[in-house]
Amino acid sequence: MNARRDYRNNKVALFDGIEEGGIRASSSYSHEIDEQDNERAVEGLQDRVNLLKRLSGDIHEEVESHNHMLDRMGNDMDSSRGILSGTMDKFKMVFETKSSQRMFTLVASFLVIFLVIYYLTR
Repeated sequence: MNARRDYRNNKVALFDGIEEGGIRASSSYSHEIDEQDNERAVEGLQDRVNLLKRLSGDIHEEVESHNHMLDRMGNDMDSSRGILSGTMDKFKMVFETKSSQRMFTLVASFLVIFLVIYYLTR
């Protein structure tokens, strides 16, 4: 038992100075390093947050501009649909009469002749 006590006393005596002075100095030093690391990490996070904020703002502007463009396209499509339906109604009315069928064959023949001449000269 005596040997154990001596071993414990020697161990305590050996590490006594380190525990009292060394760890305290090391603890305050590591605390300063931790604070500096934390400050650098916070600055890095702030930079990333600012970058993400700018990026999300740019995305928002792009989405808004695309929405406006799509709205304009939708309105244009609606107006062209109205024009086309009116044109189709006129075609139906023209093709219902027999004299109109002769006119259609005349227009179709001119169109075919024009396409043949176009491809021959090309």
